[in-house]
Amino acid sequence: MIQHPIPPVWDASCTTLILGSFPSVRSREEGFFYGHPRNRFWAVLAAVWEEAPPRTIPEKRALLLAHHLALWDVIAACEIRGSADSTIRGAKPNDLSPLLDGAPIARVFTNGAEAHRLYALYQAARTGIPAVRLPSTSPANAAWTLPRLVGAWRAVRG
Repeated sequence: MIQHPIPPVWDASCTTLILGSFPSVRSREEGFFYGHPRNRFWAVLAAVWEEAPPRTIPEKRALLLAHHLALWDVIAACEIRGSADSTIRGAKPNDLSPLLDGAPIARVFTNGAEAHRLYALYQAARTGIPAVRLPSTSPANAAWTLPRLVGAWRAVRG
């Protein structure tokens, strides 16, 4: 069982929560979300907000918080081979209550199908907030070009 090693990014002004499934091997090594250089998460968010893509962890945090975005994952611990969501077994959900109690989160978005499925399974009844499924920014989702992802992810702007 691998424990989620990255704390959530949020503050008391966050109104939107973005949830992934579980950090990739590269993200776990780097100690921050979406660390694989081919994952398009940071490029997509930067394009949505018409900003330069953040490069450092402080810049990534600043991008999120400047736009009142909280970021975490649905899963607190699981068995996983490599980074593939399809290999996740025995998932234990994260407790989202600190974020939901500490910030006026009104919208939830999930990054990809597995995060959405797991949110519906473990979190939706607890939060009472329906999630909007966005296409995965993973390099494995090659059918979605960067411009197409940016178009879909504009939903986070409200």
